[in-house]
Amino acid sequence: MLLQISIDKLIETARVLLSIAGRYLVFAGLFYLFFYVWRKKAYWQAKIQQRYPENKHILREIAYSFITILIFGAVIMLVIYASKKGLTKIYPNISDHGYPYYIFSIVLMILVHDTYFYWTHRAMHWKPLFRLMHKTHHLSTNPTPFAAYAFHPLEAIIEIGIVPLIAFTIPYHGTALTIFSLYSLLLNVTGHLGYELFPKGFASHKLFKWHNTSTHHNMHHRLVKCNYGLYFNIWDRLMGTNHPNYEKSFEQVAARRSKSQTAQPVIEQEAIGS
Repeated sequence: MLLQISIDKLIETARVLLSIAGRYLVFAGLFYLFFYVWRKKAYWQAKIQQRYPENKHILREIAYSFITILIFGAVIMLVIYASKKGLTKIYPNISDHGYPYYIFSIVLMILVHDTYFYWTHRAMHWKPLFRLMHKTHHLSTNPTPFAAYAFHPLEAIIEIGIVPLIAFTIPYHGTALTIFSLYSLLLNVTGHLGYELFPKGFASHKLFKWHNTSTHHNMHHRLVKCNYGLYFNIWDRLMGTNHPNYEKSFEQVAARRSKSQTAQPVIEQEAIGS
């Protein structure tokens, strides 16, 4: 009986790890293959930093990402175990709270995470914490989609901390948490994409300016002490932590991308030793 329970736990743990790894590889891998391999010449003008990182930096991002996946899996397994014991706020049927709340809960998760990320991120830029953990993520000065999970193990614990925070405080359906997780991964990958996809005027538009762009987070990786937000540009605007040249930098990339290029682009390989 005990052996069967142990085998069941191992199978469930493997399923969770494969699910996290599979999502990461699908999202990060497909974006990387499209923009950095298959269509890199076609989209070169949309590349925020006009050079590509060396392979060693990409391999480092992937290596740290798989350590992150193991840590994420361990924390999620603890949440699953707590849910089975009735300790979390999970509920079994959408009808228990209705579809309006179901949609609201996903929006609430996103807003809570955006706030959680901004303030934990700023805290990790305190010099002792930066040197201890966050510097690892900032080794990607010219990030690729694989940088989305390239964290020091301690930072990975902080990043996945949003899941138990939600699970123990917000009534949620399991699929709502899944949708939130997919949204989070998608925005994380596109934030580290290294290409700007939004149109000209997006970063200064009276409505759209409240949503972040790839340029916004790319500047954070390159310049460090600015642009701390994740999904939205709310906290950075409220706290005055946007880089003063953010909107200008966005427009420069968007304008460059929009121009028709007849000449073959010169693609540079990154030669920095970060």
